[in-house]
Amino acid sequence: MILKVQPVSSLKGRVRLPASKSYSIRAFLAAACGGVSVLRFPSDCDDAKVALGAARSLGVKISRPGPGAWRLSAGGRPHLAGINVKESGTVLRLVLPLAALRGSKVRVTGEGTLKGRPNRHLLQALRSMGVHVRGTGPGESVPIRISGGAIRGGRIALDASVSSQFVSSLLMTCPLLEDDSVLALKGRQLVSSDYVAMTLQVLRRAGIRMTRRGERLFFIPGRQVYRGLGHFTVPSDYGLAAFLLAACALVPSAAVLTGHFDDALVQADGRILGFLRRMGVRFRRTKNALLIRGPFALKGGRFSLKDCPDLVPVMAVLALFARGTTRLCDIRHARVKESDRISDLRSELLKTGADVRETQTELIINPRPGYRSGVLLDPHQDHRLAMAFSVLGLKIGTKIRDIDCVRKSYPGFVRDIRALGAKVSRAKQGKILNKR
Repeated sequence: MILKVQPVSSLKGRVRLPASKSYSIRAFLAAACGGVSVLRFPSDCDDAKVALGAARSLGVKISRPGPGAWRLSAGGRPHLAGINVKESGTVLRLVLPLAALRGSKVRVTGEGTLKGRPNRHLLQALRSMGVHVRGTGPGESVPIRISGGAIRGGRIALDASVSSQFVSSLLMTCPLLEDDSVLALKGRQLVSSDYVAMTLQVLRRAGIRMTRRGERLFFIPGRQVYRGLGHFTVPSDYGLAAFLLAACALVPSAAVLTGHFDDALVQADGRILGFLRRMGVRFRRTKNALLIRGPFALKGGRFSLKDCPDLVPVMAVLALFARGTTRLCDIRHARVKESDRISDLRSELLKTGADVRETQTELIINPRPGYRSGVLLDPHQDHRLAMAFSVLGLKIGTKIRDIDCVRKSYPGFVRDIRALGAKVSRAKQGKILNKR
């Protein structure tokens, strides 16, 4: 399905922000490790649903104690012969060592954009821990087979230069092992450290303890017991709020974005608030809302996205309209997301006449007048590219292929921008191309 987005004269209204995908996934899988958890208002995106299904496969019993609430009781019989994690890289990486702990033979499959995403560093670490595991796709991507072995602790070396999800997966599983573990991180540059911090916060809430010795070393006592997360309200997702804030920064607007904000819970994509302020965007945050009135005269600059690669697409769109050069730096690991978020993003923006250059680790963007309107852009099945191109459409008019990929993180995205006044319509690809 193609989404046609027309330029708008203004955006106005109130929408509720979606819950954090990252916290929802971590909460569902931590709940599978032990105890009883009641999660309030978790994300309803495709990846979160996959995490809930994986928790069920790990033996969780699930009930609905009230509106918006999920009760998860660990300790049931696991069903691990086959697990399909769809397109969720986070669920894949978190579930692999947990599955190795619970079952001798497991086949983990995936779909779409997950095929070809590399897992070699994590599987090398699991093999060093005694697991017989092999990825059969490129870079040891899915399908992945666990054929036996006994996972054990001890000293574990892990290359964390590609994905923080590898780190989070072992932090979640090692407390359940018989032996104590020392997790030593390797790699020239550790990436997405805030996502590791998110995992640690969820684990602490579940009663898990560990000691961090510097940036690269964790001491994790074994034989720990997960006590459950208690009543946990999942916070709103700043990374998804970024698209609505960006839209309101680019066109005349008066919007109220309501949600549940918890400053005690770190979010990597919460850095968008500081980035926007540096670019000249002004907004007001209350306990339960973000209030913004645009547009703003944006300023470019240098932005390191080492710890928040999910912000690359929306920052690139903002940079198209910012004064001066914008450099999005330290983003090598953005190449192994749902798409290559450097080359794929650049190639699509070039279709509009944008001035975008890339290196292995950067995007360099210079604004220019007269972007081409109505161009058909391909998000390469990447939900964040699709939403960023939709924001661009509110300014210049675009068409976005495969818009339904936004279900991966934000199923209500099109509904919400329409509620703010966006002029959007859906059509099958052939109809749109015939009109052109």
